[in-house]
Amino acid sequence: MNVPQPAFPGQTEEHPLEPYLRMDRIPHIWCSTCGLGTVLNAFLTAVRDSGIPRQDFAVVSGIGCTGRAAGYVALDSFHTTHGRAIPFAIGLKLGNPKLKVVVFSGDGDLIAIGGNHLIHAARRNMDLTVICVNNFNYAMTGGQFGPTTPVNAKLTTAPYGNYEHPFNVPFLVDSCGATYVARWTALHVRQLHAAIKEALHHKGFSFIEVISPCPTVYARRNRLGTGLDLMRYYRDNSVTKNNIDTRACAIGFQEKLIVGRFVVREKTTYLDMMNQYLRETLGDRFVPYSGPADHQETTDGD
Repeated sequence: MNVPQPAFPGQTEEHPLEPYLRMDRIPHIWCSTCGLGTVLNAFLTAVRDSGIPRQDFAVVSGIGCTGRAAGYVALDSFHTTHGRAIPFAIGLKLGNPKLKVVVFSGDGDLIAIGGNHLIHAARRNMDLTVICVNNFNYAMTGGQFGPTTPVNAKLTTAPYGNYEHPFNVPFLVDSCGATYVARWTALHVRQLHAAIKEALHHKGFSFIEVISPCPTVYARRNRLGTGLDLMRYYRDNSVTKNNIDTRACAIGFQEKLIVGRFVVREKTTYLDMMNQYLRETLGDRFVPYSGPADHQETTDGD
């Protein structure tokens, strides 16, 4: 077998996204054939292609397998406590509105313990991009079922199958006021890259659900094979339907997966609403706050 040699002596191959990764943290701790590496690749490719300066990004994650992403990206990043990724991200955005704040976390962190923060961030139309990797369970803590686990799926705390109705996540955030909603799988790398890039440029609360294989817990408990087997399942059972009523996007156990870009609409963001209201209320006394630089200039001028 002929192995390609470097063009110059001593040269080593570099991954095209290496400048966006904390290489001292690699190799990662994610399981073999888990989809998280693929999702992170799509995200960092979208960051690279977005045209947004790297210094303007902030990435926030919570607890869980997906939450480890914050420690791998060579961007300003924050690994927060369980369920608190969104309020932390809101604080960053309010403190410096010029930042492009991205929440990158899992279904247990965002939809379960963080669910209250999620619905109110969507209601307020906070200018955030939220990427929710959904593997249908709490994988890092042993495989308990959660609010996105399909009915009949087996997990450590549901050995005979889950009998709770799960959230239809796109419908949840859509009904709460999100202005960009999409769902793809870890197989749909091109579509996911395009969706993340589009969401980064969308003004308002953007939410992308990514269905990802969990071979170690979810697939093993349900005898679904490896992560590669689940990727084949995504290939054979995903149906793209753009701009549909999100009430039709519910996920059943090993049923067809509806994917696509479901919602794109314009609505005044929280900060714009606040500035507009205070300007009308306070008149000439109102001084809009748009970031630390403006605050520093105002202080120096006093």
